[in-house]
Amino acid sequence: MDLVAAFIMTFLLLVICAFKGIFLAYPLAAGIILFFIVAWRRGYSFKDIFNMAYRGGKKSYVVIRVFIMIGALIPIWTASGTVPAIVYYGIELIKPNLFILSSFLISCFVSFLIGTSVGTSGIVGAALMVIAKSGDVNLAAAAGAIIAGAYFGDRCSPVSSSASFVAYITETNIYDNIKSMFKTSIIPFAISVAFYTAVSQRYLLHGRTNIMHDLILKEFNLNWVVLIPVLVVFIFSIFRVDIKKLMLLSIIAAFIISITVQHQTVLSCIKFIVFGFSMDDSSPLHPIIKGGGIISLLKTALVVFLASAFAEILEEAEILSNIERITSNVSSRYEIFRNVFITSLFGAIIGCSQTFAVMLTYMLNKKGYEKNKLDNSYAAMDLENTAIMVSALVPWNVAMLTPMTILGTNSACIPYLTYIYMIPLWNLLYLKLRENIVKKIDCV
Repeated sequence: MDLVAAFIMTFLLLVICAFKGIFLAYPLAAGIILFFIVAWRRGYSFKDIFNMAYRGGKKSYVVIRVFIMIGALIPIWTASGTVPAIVYYGIELIKPNLFILSSFLISCFVSFLIGTSVGTSGIVGAALMVIAKSGDVNLAAAAGAIIAGAYFGDRCSPVSSSASFVAYITETNIYDNIKSMFKTSIIPFAISVAFYTAVSQRYLLHGRTNIMHDLILKEFNLNWVVLIPVLVVFIFSIFRVDIKKLMLLSIIAAFIISITVQHQTVLSCIKFIVFGFSMDDSSPLHPIIKGGGIISLLKTALVVFLASAFAEILEEAEILSNIERITSNVSSRYEIFRNVFITSLFGAIIGCSQTFAVMLTYMLNKKGYEKNKLDNSYAAMDLENTAIMVSALVPWNVAMLTPMTILGTNSACIPYLTYIYMIPLWNLLYLKLRENIVKKIDCV
């Protein structure tokens, strides 16, 4: 009974804080205290439980270092003109009769380059929503396409914090994971393109505005040089350079370009890296092109630290052992993925964050992979195809709530998140069909 009460109280705190915009570290810390009490009531000493939490939090140090690099990367890319150039040339590609599809594809491209759904929504997403409003396009459809595209890169970019986190907890190589993620997303991506093409024909963009282009050209010097930080990521990714070294090289290149091309001062660049990029309040681009910074990612890092500590207490104190026995009772890839899908939805609903959903899902299902002698690459692929994506379908989950807030939309956009819900559904269907085919062959 104490376990159920702790889960309900933690869930309510997380949901309330998510809707109120309160930092998730607070309800997570409260949840740790509640489950600390649950573990104590089951016979564990305070010292043992504290050590559990410490060991769990300590495991997150590796990925926190990556988070800090990502926090520095986005603002210095913006200061160098790299992000504005991506937005500028992306908007150039928009066709009025394919606006929704263009929004999806542009969002996919940008999110793959910068690796963050929040950053994509806040930079290119905000610009696309301005165009959608001025062109009398259905805003729910536009927002849905933008958020869906934003999760393309959030799931499989080499500079994505969530991709790095999944690679970290499963102890896998991020580049191998990305290769698998592309393979498992081909059909969902094709279906999404067809869907957004059809929706585009229904919601046409009336008129065309070049105001965004003019504003960007007024504020930034754009030429091929500002794309060097992106090329650094692409080229060194091909050679599978360590992700931290890759990002450091890109940051250095962007830092130099910010000073030499955009005429920023060294002090301003350092300030941007630490606190995030921002423009003068008088600039029309001030509310659109901004964000990033090590400080902003430190908050995410703290959430990861607390979620890791939380998960370690749940695992070592065997608080969820009954559920774990059920999820480990599997004998096929389909059954494993089905359980991962269900538990990730559960984690996304009660945890209100990708981090918690990923941690809980992996913890509850890793014995299933061990029992069926599947290495961790399968676990990493399944987590990316479930917990990362499913979190963005829960309106009160930060993964969904934050982009919706940035774009000024609501849950009306959920039916248009085709790419997000096609990833888990298609992989579930594919594995079921493959299992049925194998059974028929065995029967012959």
